[in-house]
Amino acid sequence: MPNSARMYDYWLGGKDNYAADRELAELFLQKIPSMREMARANRDFVTRVTHYLADQGVRQFIDIGTGIPTSPNLHETAQAVAPDTHVVYADNDQVVLAHARALMISNEVGQVAYIDADVREPEQFLGSADLKEQLDLDRPVALMLIAVLMLIDDSEGIHESVAQLRDALPSGSYIAITHPTADFDPPVVAEVAGAARASGMTFVPRSHDEVAAFLGDWELVESGLVPVKAWPRPAGDDADAKSAWYWAGVARKP
Repeated sequence: MPNSARMYDYWLGGKDNYAADRELAELFLQKIPSMREMARANRDFVTRVTHYLADQGVRQFIDIGTGIPTSPNLHETAQAVAPDTHVVYADNDQVVLAHARALMISNEVGQVAYIDADVREPEQFLGSADLKEQLDLDRPVALMLIAVLMLIDDSEGIHESVAQLRDALPSGSYIAITHPTADFDPPVVAEVAGAARASGMTFVPRSHDEVAAFLGDWELVESGLVPVKAWPRPAGDDADAKSAWYWAGVARKP
């Protein structure tokens, strides 16, 4: 069955994907020819937001739904700012697991760990011995949910799961989200969402307000919840900003 992490790998020029991934990824490209550029814009956001959070003094990151490693990885960016940063990656795909453990390695002072976990099971994730070994949940943490929430339907309790993760983090923590949306071209996105479901993969594009709900009552920073290419206010016109159909935002826990 197709997998979003391996589809992203295909769009970004990687080779860690299977025929089912390529077939659905190509169907997306037929309907959305700029899909490769959108995938790259999403990855570029990760670099920008990680650098921003490290500059704010964050030294602990949780990246859920990390996907197949694509340099620069989150820990490379964060540890370039602060070498002692600790990063915990989490995913539930065995291909991702194999590559992450091989490529995402610690440096002399910082730490990198990978946990086989599912965002829909926050209790299991937060109770993991590996997580507790790497992170101090009494100190601020950046929770990264990059292009992952669209893989889970509301009926699976995803809002409650994200709320549990937010509640577990201390004051001064951050949450960063990117999420595909149909707001910029509803008919096309509805068509590819239907194709994904027909291939056995959940794909739930969400509106601006639906994505904002994942941030809870945390305080939005910088540009707010904006198109991914417009965070945080890079140069360019509005049409260019909306050429990548993702909402992106960062919020801080008071």
